Amino acid sequence: MHVLFYTKSGCHLCDEAKLMLQLAQEDVALTWTEINIEDDDDSHEKYMLMIPVIEKDGEVLLHGSIGYVDVLELF
Repeated sequence: MHVLFYTKSGCHLCDEAKLMLQLAQEDVALTWTEINIEDDDDSHEKYMLMIPVIEKDGEVLLHGSIGYVDVLELF
C-alpha cells in the first residue's frame, strides 16, 4: 500500500508517526510519500490543524496521534 504522509518540521507527533510507519513497514508492504505542508499552500490550508495525516486516494485514513497498531489496522 502506498500512502501520502503529511507533516511539517518541528512536529513531534509527525516524528512519532513517521517512526510508526517505519516500524510497520518491517511487517507489511507499506510505502509513503512525505509531504511537508509548509511547502504546499493547499495542503497547509487543508491539514494545518490535523497533522500528521496519512491519506490514500484523497481519503484521510489516520491523523493526529498515530500509533503502531493504528497503522497495522489499515491492512
